[in-house]
Amino acid sequence: ILSLIIYWLIRDRYRVRNLNGKHVFITGCDTGLGNSLAKWLDKKGFCVIAACTTEKGSQELRSCSSLSLKTVNLNLADSNSIARAVEFVTEQTAGKGLFGLVTNAEVTAPVGPTDWLRIEDFHSVLDVSLLGLIEITLKLLPLLKKAEGRVVNLINTKGLMAFVGGGYSLSKWGMEAFSDTLRIEMKHFGVKVSIVEHGFFKAEVVNSDIIEKHLFKLWNRLTPEIRDSYGEKYF
Repeated sequence: ILSLIIYWLIRDRYRVRNLNGKHVFITGCDTGLGNSLAKWLDKKGFCVIAACTTEKGSQELRSCSSLSLKTVNLNLADSNSIARAVEFVTEQTAGKGLFGLVTNAEVTAPVGPTDWLRIEDFHSVLDVSLLGLIEITLKLLPLLKKAEGRVVNLINTKGLMAFVGGGYSLSKWGMEAFSDTLRIEMKHFGVKVSIVEHGFFKAEVVNSDIIEKHLFKLWNRLTPEIRDSYGEKYF
C-alpha cells in the first residue's frame, strides 16, 4: 500500500496543471481519433485549435464543443493552406506559444503490388501523411519552443509492417524517424516529442469496399503485359 501511495504521488507530479490558456493544435479532426481527441481536450479545459479538411467537418465539431474550441481548414498537401493554418494558430496563441501539437493524418492509400503503382500514387499519400506533417511541424517549432511545449505524433501501427506496396508504410516509418531525430534536437529547448502508436479507429482506411475499389482501378489501368504476368488468378 505504501509503495502504491508513493507511486501515485510521483505519477501525479507529471499531471498538467492550470490548463486554462494552454493551446493545443490537432490535425485531422474531421473524424476518428483526431476528432475524439479534440472533443476530449476541449472538455478538459485546453484551448483546442482543430484542423479539418472540410468545412462540414469543422461545423460538426464546433456544434458539439465549447466556444473556446476553434477550427481551421487545412490541406496538408498544399503549402499555402499550411501557411494560413500556421498564421491562424499564431494569432490564436497571442504570443503565449503553443503548448501542444498533435499530428494525425490518415489517407486511404492505393493498395497493391509495387509495380502496379505510379509515382503519383506515392505522392498522394506521402505529400499528406509525411511531408505535409513535417512541413507544418517545422513551421510551428518557434511557437512550441516559446512555450516549451510538446509534439505528439499519432502513428497507426499497421503502417509499421511493410506488407503491401505503396506510400502508406513509407509515411509511417518516415514519421517514426522524423520524431526520433526531432526528440533529440528539441530536448535542448525543453520541447518534448512523443509517438503514440495506435490501432484502427473506424476510419476509411479499413473500409474493404474502398480498398477493393482501388484494386480494381489499379488492375484496369495496367498494361496487358503486366496483367498477363500476374494473371487473373493472382488478382
